[in-house]
Amino acid sequence: MFECTVATDSGLKWLIVKGRVDGITSPDIQARIKALIAGGERIIVTDLRDVNYMSSVGLRVFLTSQHQLKKVGGEIVFYRTNDELLKLFDMSGFDKIFRTRFTREEIEKDFGKASTPEGVGEKEVTGILLRYIKQAVSSGKLFTIGSQENLPHSEYTDKDLVTLKAKEIRFGTGLASLGESFEASKAFFGEAMVINRHFYFYPAIKHPAADFMLCLQEDSDVKYQFLHGFGFNGDFACILSFEGIEGIVGLNAIVDALFEITDANKIGIVMLAESKGFWGMHLKQVPIAENRPKNNREIFDSENFANWMNFPVEPDAVNHIVAGVGIAVKEIQREKQEIQDLIAKGSHFHLHAGILDKAPLSKDVAQFEPELDRVLTQLDVYKIQHVLGQSRFGNGLVGIVELS
Repeated sequence: MFECTVATDSGLKWLIVKGRVDGITSPDIQARIKALIAGGERIIVTDLRDVNYMSSVGLRVFLTSQHQLKKVGGEIVFYRTNDELLKLFDMSGFDKIFRTRFTREEIEKDFGKASTPEGVGEKEVTGILLRYIKQAVSSGKLFTIGSQENLPHSEYTDKDLVTLKAKEIRFGTGLASLGESFEASKAFFGEAMVINRHFYFYPAIKHPAADFMLCLQEDSDVKYQFLHGFGFNGDFACILSFEGIEGIVGLNAIVDALFEITDANKIGIVMLAESKGFWGMHLKQVPIAENRPKNNREIFDSENFANWMNFPVEPDAVNHIVAGVGIAVKEIQREKQEIQDLIAKGSHFHLHAGILDKAPLSKDVAQFEPELDRVLTQLDVYKIQHVLGQSRFGNGLVGIVELS
């Protein structure tokens, strides 16, 4: 009889499999592994002592999951594998891809509770476990792009266009597009973000699809067209990982926790996280003069809002990777008016984010920059949206640029 159960032992998740592993039973195993990964597990010990047969379909389930976990510093470890399976693994090359352990002592030696690595700080803040590395760097520079004055009444024209070369902006958000001129870009402006000079945007059209331009050279002259927004340049003063001690954490709480690690009043944020319920909004029309509401009211007026804004009524993108960028301010009243105007009333941050594939992330704080590069260059992106504070995440990585 086939059984597949999950247990917790010695701080690890154990997948206990019994009976045949074949085309009939593999979907159940795959679903269990998928749920464990989505729940944040990176090491999965799989007890195979009572498995009496495994087909190539079963082998493929474990192989696919192993490849996925290896990318983020995790793995599946086989435990108490019987002689018949060991022969199969040897013939299939699995013995070179998977570790097999035969005693609890071996498991505990390999995966016992790890101490915090040297140079990595650890702190608990309102139910969030933070692990962080601080770096001695100069403060970054924040700059505004264009103006939001013409947004409420949809009055942007070619005179409002601000062209930035990729080499001029490392991080940023705004209402932007790609193109060589206003005429070429005007029908496609939408929520946009720049991360490591890579540009992503979501055109405000009837049937949008995310578009992007990867920038692999720091001195690139590729042009990004903005109507308004902000950008910041600088290096990470702190990189950190976060994880809810008892599960899911909200974005508002995550941003608050960042100010327990940095003394800066104003910070740039670059975030990778696993979504557990994403709340995002975006424009449905481009706010240029020719689209001005005929009733002469603001696009945010109750009479126009539904035609102009895609506003969520429930969360989206569960278990997707989210890549976000923006700014946060601890005490908004200490900043100049032009900075205060970048952040909506009642909030203390402004963040845009892309929704990418469903996949796990590394939890290793030291791997933030390689993981950021992997996510941005290898995964598909589906939307770019303005992020709302009620968005929820399981775990993630954050880079902080302290802004002067």
